[in-house]
Amino acid sequence: METRTRSLLKAASWRVVATLTTIVLVFVLSGNLVLSGEVGLLELAVKTTVYFFHERAWNLLGFGRKSK
Repeated sequence: METRTRSLLKAASWRVVATLTTIVLVFVLSGNLVLSGEVGLLELAVKTTVYFFHERAWNLLGFGRKSK
């Protein structure tokens, strides 16, 4: 079983990788570094918020859980 710290660090490192991927992709398509950074920051904020609410919604469901 993973510790909470390990799970948190994995989630944070994934957000860094995913955001950098978005920045590079936007830069390749647009050639605009400022736009790439802005899109990357927006993507980071939006996807982190959406993920939080996604997790909270799943937490309301009993599907796939075992009773104690």
